[in-house]
Amino acid sequence: MLNQNHTVGDVMDQPLFQDILHKLLLQMEISRRFLGHPLIRRIRLSHLPRLTGGKVDEGFVATVLELLNSEPNVPVIGSGPGRAAWWKEAVCYQIYPKSFMDSNGDGVGDLGGILAKLDYLQNLGVDALWLTPIYDSPEADNGYDIRDYQAILSTYGTMADFDTLIQELHRRGMRLSMDLVVNHTSDEHRWFQEAMGDPSSPKGDYYFFRDDPNNWVSFFGGSAWKRIPQRDQWVLHLFSERQMDLNWNNPALREEIFRMVRSWLDRGVDGFRLDVINYISKRPGLPPGNECLAHISGFRGFEHYFYGPNLHRYLRELRRQALDPYEAFSVGETPGIGRQTAKLLTAPPRRELDMIFNFDHLENPGKVRGDDYRYDLNYYKEYIIPWMEDPGGVWISLFYENHDNPRMISKVNPEPQVRKVLAKLLALLQMTLRGTPFVFQGQELGRVNQNFTSMDQLRDVESLNLYQTWRKTMGEETARRKILTGTRDHARVPMAWNSDRQAGFSEAEPWIAQDQDYLTWNAAAESADPNSVLNFYRRLIRLRRSHPVLVYGEIRIRFKKTRNLFLYHRVSPEETLIVECNLSSRRIRRRISSRSRHRLISNYPDLPQGWLRPYEAILWKQETKRKQ
Repeated sequence: MLNQNHTVGDVMDQPLFQDILHKLLLQMEISRRFLGHPLIRRIRLSHLPRLTGGKVDEGFVATVLELLNSEPNVPVIGSGPGRAAWWKEAVCYQIYPKSFMDSNGDGVGDLGGILAKLDYLQNLGVDALWLTPIYDSPEADNGYDIRDYQAILSTYGTMADFDTLIQELHRRGMRLSMDLVVNHTSDEHRWFQEAMGDPSSPKGDYYFFRDDPNNWVSFFGGSAWKRIPQRDQWVLHLFSERQMDLNWNNPALREEIFRMVRSWLDRGVDGFRLDVINYISKRPGLPPGNECLAHISGFRGFEHYFYGPNLHRYLRELRRQALDPYEAFSVGETPGIGRQTAKLLTAPPRRELDMIFNFDHLENPGKVRGDDYRYDLNYYKEYIIPWMEDPGGVWISLFYENHDNPRMISKVNPEPQVRKVLAKLLALLQMTLRGTPFVFQGQELGRVNQNFTSMDQLRDVESLNLYQTWRKTMGEETARRKILTGTRDHARVPMAWNSDRQAGFSEAEPWIAQDQDYLTWNAAAESADPNSVLNFYRRLIRLRRSHPVLVYGEIRIRFKKTRNLFLYHRVSPEETLIVECNLSSRRIRRRISSRSRHRLISNYPDLPQGWLRPYEAILWKQETKRKQ
């Protein structure tokens, strides 16, 4: 057992500590090389509070030691792509149903709208859809507050519509993954209603009720506890005060969840994206959060549930009792999980998750969503190289965007003149690195952030709640700018289908308005333009499907330390492909020639000479030498 008499060097190689340390250093913008100094490695953990001037206190050290001692496992060491699987070969497409397509003229997207656009998705070349929640919900957090796991919200349609969607997808050779939200439910769920009304009922222990709240904070601002007068107690909610955290310690609750999952698989669902699934195990007793960790991470209490003591056991139960009998796919949303702990969650012999979403690449070091800055793609290169070279059995998800984040193009470079080449660069990287690409709706059109100017234009509960909290601490104007920069609503405005009224999304006023960008950047216009971002995605996806080396081939990265250049080979016994990219808005000198190479696709019409142009990206095929 590790204790305070051990040194920094003693804990440095522990997998969980590596991930914790990595995230702390990112937030503090401190180089990891600093910790490799022999003098640093010899420091006893008990001396850290004094040596850091209180930035690391005794509680911090005790908390980290408790985490480390709860995870004795060493990640499975492995390399290569592992066994073949459909979800490794697939290109997945995330749909935010509320904003995808409205089929009945009420201003809200629905299942009928998705059905109407299946030919578009098939023509794009995607293999699987991931739908954000369509379950019955009061919509306090756009469906992530589920009222009934086994019903469809009437706004989206009926169960018959859902069954038709599955049939039509399978008829096209496509698959469907549902968004499974089992860390919390709506406060209107029958379980919570029963628990609130009768503490002695079987459901009375399905949630975390306490006589006194601890100091944990909600991701949506304020305390993570809400007073429940009926029980004269407080209840835990890590998100909205209408999203109550489930107590997975209760075996009856777990069995109800597994039964529900099986019911969707019986209907033909092919897999699940598991929302904040690493939060389902809370540390016993719900101890108070450490103030030093809260200052660094911004969330007090996070250390007690991002990697709880029973997480692996619960995931193995879920897989064994619900997923494996159907050979169902699982990808976990896992905030706070790093590369080493990802190996423990997804290594095939452990039978937990197939894949995770890691979020460390979405912001540059020291930055958070809402900061107004220009994302440096050199950090993405630095981030992705270890995942490529030391996978340890992990098959990663490749993504830049989702329903919770602003558009990547706007973060990297919002200048209009580079929008198209930048969009194509991002696409080429995503389709040629090793992993499963997840494309978020509109990404294939090169969509950018909205020109929001007022809080009145927003609908996102997180943005609205955080604004009310931040305006008291940082002032009205600063809070407004921070929210408008990072709001999730940038990704949630309606899909741009054409230049007609409401972008072809609906005949009615949409549930959220968008700016005028859709007049030129829309699916109809881009389908007709052979050089559009949309048609670039179509060609890339076809290339990925016709060249298995892009899925299962070895990856060899060159010039790792050369700034702005990302150059790598995908290699198999059959062929070698080369990816050559400029990660910057300035031209850079090339390091390879074009001789003996055939250009498969690039984001400029002509071949490069001695220089790569701004954001230039090329996929080459190495020509094999003919035997004499």
